[in-house]
Amino acid sequence: MDTILCKKKALTVLMYERLHRLLHKVEIDRAVFFGIVARVWSVIAGPLTALLITIKFTPEYQGYYYTFASLLAMQIFVELGLGTVIIQFASHEWSKLRIAEDGSVSGDNRSLSRLSSLANITVKWYLVGGIIVAFGLGFGGYSFFLHSRSFSVSWSWQWFTLCFLTGITICLIPVWSLLEGCNQVSALYTYRFIQGIVSSLAIWIAILTGAKLWSASISVAAAILCGVIFIKYKYLKFIKSLLFAKFSDSHIDWRKEIFPMQWRIALSWMSGYFVFSFFTPVLFRYQGPVIAGQFGMTWSVVGAIGGIAGSWLSPKVPQFGMLIARKEYQKLDLLFRRTTKIFIFIALSLSVVVWLLIYLLNLAGHPISQRILSPMAAGIFLTAQVISTLSLPLAAYLRAHKKEPLLWLSILSGILTGMCTFILGKRYGVLGIAVSYLAVNLLVTPFVAVIWYYCRKQWHTDVPL
Repeated sequence: MDTILCKKKALTVLMYERLHRLLHKVEIDRAVFFGIVARVWSVIAGPLTALLITIKFTPEYQGYYYTFASLLAMQIFVELGLGTVIIQFASHEWSKLRIAEDGSVSGDNRSLSRLSSLANITVKWYLVGGIIVAFGLGFGGYSFFLHSRSFSVSWSWQWFTLCFLTGITICLIPVWSLLEGCNQVSALYTYRFIQGIVSSLAIWIAILTGAKLWSASISVAAAILCGVIFIKYKYLKFIKSLLFAKFSDSHIDWRKEIFPMQWRIALSWMSGYFVFSFFTPVLFRYQGPVIAGQFGMTWSVVGAIGGIAGSWLSPKVPQFGMLIARKEYQKLDLLFRRTTKIFIFIALSLSVVVWLLIYLLNLAGHPISQRILSPMAAGIFLTAQVISTLSLPLAAYLRAHKKEPLLWLSILSGILTGMCTFILGKRYGVLGIAVSYLAVNLLVTPFVAVIWYYCRKQWHTDVPL
């Protein structure tokens, strides 16, 4: 009996070791695992939410729901890319710091002082940003919807409440960015997985109970509650030690260090609004809420592809910054190559699966096919999105150096996409937007690869290509 138990135990250990080697080979650690699980949950939850919307919402309410989301994306004009900058700067300072047994931050005094000053800058920034979004975007969106063609939808108080809760969400952004930059991605991604489940359950219950457009606010409120609980019981001392640490002579100068990178990322992000979120409001205004709802539902699925593939990329970004700070460029490139190969494979595979699903729904004449775009339009958007997604690992690699060489290319992409969306969307509808979006990505994406090649060659002069 003892011999049998020993053999079973040895077999279990062997299987565990093989599984561990396999996961390591495909770059799956705890952070990536929970990132993937969270994205898989979103893949399950997203279609289910969309299904409930098709059942409980009229086509007009569906259009308002997705237009709400697109207008709220304008918060990037307030955030101005600071969250991304925080991650890069924090990761460089964290290379000399750690979390002590009592939960506070300890280590090199100079790095701690600089990280503390970064925390104070960002908290103040996002506090003001949250207020601006709550009131500015609230009244701006009210003016937009007030001139809509549809007057049969109740939306005003739902919109103002959603903007207020979004303002609170913005105030929490510096916490998540600091945690990610300080390589706390394992705990952070575990939290995001749990938060995703709670938010999904909240919105499902709200939709099923007839909350209609209130459903979005209920979901956001549930996410805020999860965030507050997570911070209080996991990282409260971490945050306090950063916000109330005594500065030494070493601190981060926002004007000299952060602003030169932030204004570039800010312009890039603002351009990104016209690349990713401008479509739905244009369709809502000129083609009506029904068409906007069809596009919004399809685009939410298309956008999820980059998010799922990003589950391999995002947890590696703090590691990119730490390796750069140590000038371990060969390790950086090895990690980057492995991550990028997996990222591209996942993006391509999911795009094919999504298009086949849309095609089959349309072929079968399923009622859901009336709530999404046609296979032709969806196929064009998927192709364009895959091409655009290919540039994400390159952009993350470059920004990990605390530089933004893709600025003018992002601005060009935003201007071209915004102009084509407005002109062709008004005249030709969804197909006009889809074709122009594909054309812009075919033009811009190759230049991203060229810029990455020459920047890497210049920055890492002692490392072979």
